[in-house]
Amino acid sequence: MPLPLAPLGIADKRLRTGQRMVPMKIRKAVFPVAGMGTRFLPATKAMPKEMLPVVDKPLIQYAVEEAHSSGIEQIVFVTGAGKAAIENHFDRSPDLEKTLAAKGKTALLEQIRRILPASGTIVYTRQQEPLGLGHAIWCARDVVGNEPFAVLLADDLIKSKTPVLSQMLKLWDRYQASIVAVEEVDPQLTSKYGILEPEIIDEEVIRILGMEEKPDPESAKSNLAIIGRYILTPEIFGLLGRRQYGAGGEIQLTDAMAALLKDQHFYGYRFDGIRFDCGDKAGFQMANIAFALDRPEIKRVVLPFLKNAYLSI
Repeated sequence: MPLPLAPLGIADKRLRTGQRMVPMKIRKAVFPVAGMGTRFLPATKAMPKEMLPVVDKPLIQYAVEEAHSSGIEQIVFVTGAGKAAIENHFDRSPDLEKTLAAKGKTALLEQIRRILPASGTIVYTRQQEPLGLGHAIWCARDVVGNEPFAVLLADDLIKSKTPVLSQMLKLWDRYQASIVAVEEVDPQLTSKYGILEPEIIDEEVIRILGMEEKPDPESAKSNLAIIGRYILTPEIFGLLGRRQYGAGGEIQLTDAMAALLKDQHFYGYRFDGIRFDCGDKAGFQMANIAFALDRPEIKRVVLPFLKNAYLSI
């Protein structure tokens, strides 16, 4: 399928060959991790919510692994106070490595070393005010620069054969336009999400005509909700920099994306996978069960327990 002409606001900033855009690669991914995680208190009083473990890996590691396996070259963490554990997790731990080596625990040693990114591929910047997701992404503007980028929210853990970001990057290669991952939600829960006004292209791809942050069910244009995977063009930074406050008194990413629709095409992508909302206590527990049952040594113990203790209720 030929690439479409670039939409207004981005075409003039890119090289062209004849009538075709020179494709741009997504090299950087932004991870907004400055939130306080109040829904998981007291567990998150002294530990970042992104470090909550699903089985034996913290949420943030699943998200970073998704980015790396999708070809992302640079990770940009937007942090806040009390997030040092995230930096430590993706850094060397000489004492731990020495202890594991001395005890002959080579498998564990290799496992923690695989966590480590190549030197210089992780950048940390700070969100000094809790002004919302849009503001957190704006804080990464100088690191990202004038190129398209991905955003991953670690709270949305997705179980899939092919990483969702990798699925979305194939769509980016086709359209060279902003993309958000979407899924249908309970129509009565639209006030928890950014909701699309859709134009259906096919089973997977949606042309977005409009979007609204947390609309009431009575006024929502659909029940197609944006979840925590985005591919965005750099023009979003200018809109976020206007510091316009929306739902909850915060700078909302959805509002800036809706404004960008005036100049650029936006697409929604129905991804292949099962999403767990790990910002919710029930969703977090379901993720732990689902991922635990993927591990044969755990499944042998857990599945009989679940059947005997709960499935008869």
